[in-house]
This record gives sequence, structure tokens and C-alpha cells, in this order.
Amino acid sequence: MTVLILKLILSHLIGDFFLQPQKWVKDKEKKKLKSIWLYIHIAIHIALMFLIIWDLSYTWLILSIGLIHFIVDALKLILQRKKTKRFFFFIDQLLHFITIVILVPIFFKGDYEFTLALNPNLLLLITCVAFLTTPTSIIMKTIFSKWNISELTKKNASLKDAGKYIGVLERILVFIFIAFGHWEAVGFLITAKSVFRFGDLTSSKERKLTEYILIGTLISFGIAILTSLLYLNIQSYV
Repeated sequence: MTVLILKLILSHLIGDFFLQPQKWVKDKEKKKLKSIWLYIHIAIHIALMFLIIWDLSYTWLILSIGLIHFIVDALKLILQRKKTKRFFFFIDQLLHFITIVILVPIFFKGDYEFTLALNPNLLLLITCVAFLTTPTSIIMKTIFSKWNISELTKKNASLKDAGKYIGVLERILVFIFIAFGHWEAVGFLITAKSVFRFGDLTSSKERKLTEYILIGTLISFGIAILTSLLYLNIQSYV
């Protein structure tokens, strides 16, 4: 059953974060239920679940998750306002994961076999690493949407999307270090990042920018550490 849940979570991550361009999101927010991308988005989710699960006996499970996904997304589009977008984003994601966790035991047949050319531990690893890339970047961007980050950083030139890629790399490194039991390397990584950032923070003398960097670093490392601990604990169930 754990493997089935992992497959559904992986399909959700791919469908909601990797295969949903920002222009689709904006179109849905503007046109709501009239947006064609809402229905394409749901169709992609259903297709991904069929592809990754690869077992037609779970058709009703897949269709049920797809229908609830549509209802949750539709309600979010109708109810959210500019000031509540962050709140509804997290409620939306929470409900999607709760749906998977609740429906799988109901439809589980007890005879599901792992059909991908991967072993369960590798599936768990791929799911965790996938979460630490684009999904976590979007989560952090949503958290920081409360502040006008572009205003804080406009005087600090940097490479395009450099912060995003640095964040992804540091989270993956933290995950690898903890997965292999090298906690001391996480401390080294934090120290190294602090040394590189120290000159920027002291020279800019921007308190808000300093706070933004500090909060971002703590959230990024915190998510990576929690994901690593979940990975280590779930390993025994797959």
C-alpha cells in the first residue's frame, strides 16, 4: 500500500509542479472554471496516475482522486482572493495529499505489485528528490510572496534564477548527507554558505534583505532535513 501511495504522490508532484506552466495558473486564476487549462491539468493528472500505477484494476481509485482534485482546484479558484492566495495554495496541496492517503486504503486490493523498472526504495528516493526541486522552490516562492522581494534585491545584481538553482542544490546536498548519515556535512554546508553570504550582508547593510536571506536559508534547510528524516523512516515500509 505504501508503494501505491508513493506512486500517487509522485504523479501529483509531476502534474502539479513540473507539468503546469505559470501561464496555465494565471489563465485559471483569471477565467476560473472557464479556463481550458483547468480541464487539461486534471486530464494530465489522471493520465499520469494511469501511467505510473499501470494497473487498470485501480481505475476507480484514479478517477476518484481525479474528480476530487478537480473539485478542490475549482473551489480554490472560486474562493481565493489576492490576499488569500498563499492560504489557499497550502490548503489545496494539503487536501490533495489527504485525498491520496484516505482513498488508497479504501480501494487497495492487497495484491498490488511494483510494476515500474525500479525498486520501491528507488521510487521513494526519486519522490523525495523530486519534491526538493521545483515543488519546494514553488512552496518557498509562495511563502515569500507576502513580501516584495524584487524591491529588496533590485540593487543586488545576480544571475537569472541563480537563487532557485542554489536552493535546489543545497537541499539535495542536505538530503544526501543525512541519508548517508553525515550530519556533520550539513553543518559544514551551512557554515560555507554563511561565509559566502557574509560579505554581501555586511556591505549592503540592508536589514530586510538580511532577514529575507536568513528566513529563506532556514526554511530551505528545514524542508530538506524533514524530507530526509521522512525518507529514512519510510524506507522500512517499502
